Amino acid sequence: MFHQREKKVHSNKYLWSAVAALVFGCHAVSEARSPNIVIFLADDQGWGDISYNGNPNLATPSIDSLARDGAVIEHFYVCAVCSPTRAEFLTGRYHTRMGVYSTSTGGERFNEDEETIAEVFRRAGYATAAFGKWHSGMQYPYHPNARGFDEFYGFCSGHWGHYFSPMLEHNGEIVQGSGFIIDDLTNHAIQFIERNRKKPFLVYLPYNTPHSPMQVPDENWQEFVDKEIVGDTARQNSRSENIQHTRAALAMTQNIDQNVGKVLECIADLDLAEDTIVLYFSDNGPNGSRFNGGMKGRKGTTHEGGLRVPCLIKYPRKIAAGSTVKQVGGAIDLLPTLAEFASIQYEPRKPLDGISLAGVLGGANVPLSSRLLFSAWKQRASVRTERFRLQADGQMYDLLADPGETHPVAEQYPAVAKELQQALTRWVRETEASNPVDPESRPITVGHRDEKLTQLPARDATNHGNVKRSNRFPNATYMLNWSGGSEDKISWDVEVLAEGTFEVEMYYAAAAAAVGAQVELSFQDRTLTVEMTQMHETPLIGAEEDRVERQEGYEKHWAKMKLGELNLPAGRGSLDLRLQGPKEPNVAEMRLLTLRRIKQ
Repeated sequence: MFHQREKKVHSNKYLWSAVAALVFGCHAVSEARSPNIVIFLADDQGWGDISYNGNPNLATPSIDSLARDGAVIEHFYVCAVCSPTRAEFLTGRYHTRMGVYSTSTGGERFNEDEETIAEVFRRAGYATAAFGKWHSGMQYPYHPNARGFDEFYGFCSGHWGHYFSPMLEHNGEIVQGSGFIIDDLTNHAIQFIERNRKKPFLVYLPYNTPHSPMQVPDENWQEFVDKEIVGDTARQNSRSENIQHTRAALAMTQNIDQNVGKVLECIADLDLAEDTIVLYFSDNGPNGSRFNGGMKGRKGTTHEGGLRVPCLIKYPRKIAAGSTVKQVGGAIDLLPTLAEFASIQYEPRKPLDGISLAGVLGGANVPLSSRLLFSAWKQRASVRTERFRLQADGQMYDLLADPGETHPVAEQYPAVAKELQQALTRWVRETEASNPVDPESRPITVGHRDEKLTQLPARDATNHGNVKRSNRFPNATYMLNWSGGSEDKISWDVEVLAEGTFEVEMYYAAAAAAVGAQVELSFQDRTLTVEMTQMHETPLIGAEEDRVERQEGYEKHWAKMKLGELNLPAGRGSLDLRLQGPKEPNVAEMRLLTLRRIKQ
């Protein structure tokens, strides 16, 4: 009854364009140009967070213009949380096949042998860049520069602790951001577009808002600070809605919309609009109970509200303005779709789960397929057809008649429910067989031959003794309560891929009592010891800029301390950081260790 449809990406090798160029001259040359690609990915923004989908609480004219001037994929699906969606978009394959099992401490990385959209397009002659939240691995070979992106500016963790001039990285080097992070990311993207306007480019803008902490510039906040919010009456979300959180999320979305507008204006000013595909979507359902079209669930769930997000795509040369695609689609479809639009012929390194939607987006009268779209996160899983969604617990809903998933219909359609349950069980078994969910099998990599600077953040470390992590959400955390206790240490489970000598720096804070203590870094039989000579006491930052009290930890302005040079042999082991000397509690805190290769 149901089957997975596969479609091979193909190319006409520009045959018609070449002939047309001879006959019709310059205009035909323009027709033959490979399209530029600009991809916006919002973070924790739900289907209902844009005005195009009926939200009465804000206006998003720039995002909405993509629907007016292009197409909407009406039923578009991603994953329940951030890193799985990124993996699926970047590869065209389900994250459950690729080793993604968490959103931090290495579990966000998809396997090294996967092929990314950036690698595909770079081989086809594109300049490639990513600006924003990567969330698919920090160290090589998982870093964006190692996965096909010529340029990267942003951060690699799952969330960031401060959004105003924060510590970021540019092509692996740590830098200081400038202004509000979304504005800063957009400015870098525009500069890249301007530099590469004479060749095809792929620009990926994975924004990190409206993910918490809920920080946004004053100019955006003022419009919403006292705004009366209309709730999602279809689900009566007013019972659990945090109005202040909703206001902040909408203000952050408004800021995103303004930045989308800046990019669209840049493309138009450079006379590239006709030759540029602009795509906008989000990575999961909303991070709060707010207007979402009456759908059940939010971020973290495998119901419609957790998985369905806006997807708008504009390409004037191929997509008619105001189009609507009824066929279900997902993040796994974007790589093959964009590759077909760009006439890129390639053999995928591994079989794709996604299919190209270029035909239906281009107006082809293609019958709705009977494909299945699967989703899983933690102990939850579900499968979606054009009409039904079935959960792993056997609950099934008719989404055409009941988009809010309020009335189970498995008893009405027992044959359908049985077939979908079997398909879901097979899919879970098949994909998880290749997914190493055991963290013990995924050490942090150090010493990759192409990596100049390896970052080892507190996020990826384990605390021992009295040392504590600053917050239960690890992505932007630091280690505190660090002292000279015999059991106190900070360690990383690492695999040194190639022997080398590294210059080591530590980002830290320290009380006066830490001055004179010995900082010791050891790996196997190699040890580096240096005296701490300078205190650095610094307050927490972020609370003043928060519009809503956060659950994540706060940040600090960290000092840098050179520890010296350390030769690391190839192999796996524990890289241990200790403080020898003061026994007083909490004399030092550690945010990040960096290892710069100086000799191989």
